[in-house]
Amino acid sequence: MFTYESKQFGAKRQRTVYFAAGWFTPKQNIAYTTAMEAIKANPTIDEENSYVPLENQYKGLRVDEHPELLEDKEWQTATFNGDCVGIKTSDIFLCTYVPDEEDIGCGVELGLAKSLGKYIVLVIPDEDYGKPINLMSWGVADTIIKLSELSKFNFNKMSFDFYEGSVY
Repeated sequence: MFTYESKQFGAKRQRTVYFAAGWFTPKQNIAYTTAMEAIKANPTIDEENSYVPLENQYKGLRVDEHPELLEDKEWQTATFNGDCVGIKTSDIFLCTYVPDEEDIGCGVELGLAKSLGKYIVLVIPDEDYGKPINLMSWGVADTIIKLSELSKFNFNKMSFDFYEGSVY
């Protein structure tokens, strides 16, 4: 791909990401929190303008704080559609993936991102890297990296790479 150097500021281009992640189990939550810290530290990510679904739920009401929203049709529809807009308008699709604890919502988001031609990066916690992953999740990814690599991954030099683990 390319690296954009701004002549005015001499800075590398920052890209927006859609940050897909499960956050329903302790292991998913640790991966989520660690990935958010890495996103904030990565100089090639425009964190301020990126789309984090948990931070963009309808009317600012977070389902993790208000589980009763799972029964609210208006909240469900608006949150789903808002996330779809987030995928469509972000430069890159980034997904934390815990092999032993897949999140079906991330699977749907991965499929939409692939259908829209987004560059897709799966991020796997270091201790799980190399474990078998779902064939469909593997198939849509352009590259799969370790979580420890996220803060320094150059989103201006995108390329394809194979996963070192197997699939099921």
